[in-house]
Amino acid sequence: MSEKSEGIRGKRKVRIELFKPDDFKQVYSIGAVGGHSPYDFRIGFYNDTPLPADKASEEQVIQRRLETEVILSPLAAMELARWLNQHIQDYEKMFGPIRRPHENMNKKDDAETQQATTEIQGYM
Repeated sequence: MSEKSEGIRGKRKVRIELFKPDDFKQVYSIGAVGGHSPYDFRIGFYNDTPLPADKASEEQVIQRRLETEVILSPLAAMELARWLNQHIQDYEKMFGPIRRPHENMNKKDDAETQQATTEIQGYM
């Protein structure tokens, strides 16, 4: 390869065109579950639906519907984390801090709730 072709290659611009196919689907999600292996990160996005309570039972059942799963390489997961952190910072500069609904509860309840809502280790 000549010096001239190496110089041209180094200055070449790349243009990316974003394309949405006809079957493109947006998914709204209230939460995520997932985990990682040595090879990839998996994030499953879900929505919850409370089922009608049985009058004879004291148990409330919530159906958690997994809407979609995204599988990322470790590098892509790291870049996604950076991108999300930057956008969260930008959002909070414009609109103020994002608060969890349970932040007004006492510290003991808050710690238990936070632990229950942040466990996304391991595959589904």
